[in-house]
Amino acid sequence: MTKLTTLIAQQPKLTRNDADASVDAVFSSIASSLEAGRLIELRGFGSFGLKERQPRTGRNPKTRESVAVEAKRVLFFKTGKELRERVDG
Repeated sequence: MTKLTTLIAQQPKLTRNDADASVDAVFSSIASSLEAGRLIELRGFGSFGLKERQPRTGRNPKTRESVAVEAKRVLFFKTGKELRERVDG
């Protein structure tokens, strides 16, 4: 697996430190926006968002005992059309 910062640092006029700072800034911005409940869309790549899960009664698969599951926010990623087409060939 190739690190994103390594790929970016290969671009002309960019140092490894510039690439690291750029990647950190992008991911920090995405994380901050998701924490605030906003949808993030990267055109051609996909979108990140949150879904609200309501509290429910679950079941422990080992003991078959009922367990209360609290409400929570779940992160999701939906691929963009261009990325899907590129990966599918």
